[in-house]
Amino acid sequence: MSELTLTVMRLGFLAVLWLFVIVAVQVIRSDLFGTRVTQRPVARRPEPQPAQGQAPPQSRRASQPQQRGRQRRGAPTKLVVTEGSLTGTTVALQGQTITLGRAHDSTIVLDDDYASGRHARIYPDRDGQWIVEDLGSTNGTYLDRGRLTTPVPIPLGAPIRIGKTVIELRK
Repeated sequence: MSELTLTVMRLGFLAVLWLFVIVAVQVIRSDLFGTRVTQRPVARRPEPQPAQGQAPPQSRRASQPQQRGRQRRGAPTKLVVTEGSLTGTTVALQGQTITLGRAHDSTIVLDDDYASGRHARIYPDRDGQWIVEDLGSTNGTYLDRGRLTTPVPIPLGAPIRIGKTVIELRK
């Protein structure tokens, strides 16, 4: 084998070794500090302009009942941990996002080897329905035995499993 070929192989091996080290450091960093979660901006629809002779949008809006601040009838009011080390823990649902994971700044801190630092979040949508979203966890988040790949609405009483912890929405 020529000297040039041997040198190129050594440099290639060195590059692959450094790539492995960089990827390993990134994995350790994301496990320690979690992934960054950014809020998506809510796109607002522009108000249609009234045609000649029609009432302005404010008067049409006044005839519709206001639902902001009120919860729907039959809507869940609390999040209850039914299995795991936090069994019996209850969190009141007040319209805020609830984060789940091992990170100390999570709303519900899970002491579970199968939970990620920032594992999942539960948040209300504009219709007052609660949505669960997996935040790229390693072991996954399950809703009624199905693994989540996209944000999904949570039915009342449906079990949400994160490792050994099971959570439900209740009235």
